[in-house]
Amino acid sequence: MTDHSSAHMHEMAQNETLIDLAADPFVLFAEWMHEAEKSEPSDPNSMTLATSTPDGHPSARIVLLKGADRRGFVFYTNQQSRKGDELAENPNVALLFHWKSLRRQIRIEGAVTPVTPQEADAYFASRSRISRLGAIASDQSRPLADRALFEARVKEAETLYAHTDIPRPDNWSGYRVTPRAFEFWQERPYRLHDRARWVLQAGMWSTTRLYP
Repeated sequence: MTDHSSAHMHEMAQNETLIDLAADPFVLFAEWMHEAEKSEPSDPNSMTLATSTPDGHPSARIVLLKGADRRGFVFYTNQQSRKGDELAENPNVALLFHWKSLRRQIRIEGAVTPVTPQEADAYFASRSRISRLGAIASDQSRPLADRALFEARVKEAETLYAHTDIPRPDNWSGYRVTPRAFEFWQERPYRLHDRARWVLQAGMWSTTRLYP
């Protein structure tokens, strides 16, 4: 039984395609994201954003990727939120994409820089009207004594901007994560997973396959 099991395991492992270490990490990311967009039931662009408090405690939450190119990976938020406060103290972050339907994940490490006001304006204008009103009404991450208070503030904003464009709040903008490392992970049979890491060194990407 042991011999048959080992042979079967070896055969299955050989039939699986390994992550290509010669691939451009940005291109590989785009390929995996494209496949996730076809297979994930909702929000294939959701990602865990990990930051840290000034005293070094980790902090993580799910945000949505709203732009990806060679300049980096963009998300938007209230800059006075908890994550905004933490990013102001320490711009180093980690991102994690997990696509259960594909049994894949991608880890990205890097640092954030603000997007331009023009980029933030363009994305804010593309959001639904109620989302823009909510951004104005919300003191994100701050204590809320009663949900009714927030809903009342949304209605006030709706009345105020009933006949005008809704301006982007000064404290609402985006961040671009410039990657210095990628790690691609692909599930394989018997937990013999495939992992590969790209690290930016002197302007060039160095790649290494990792033990699972």
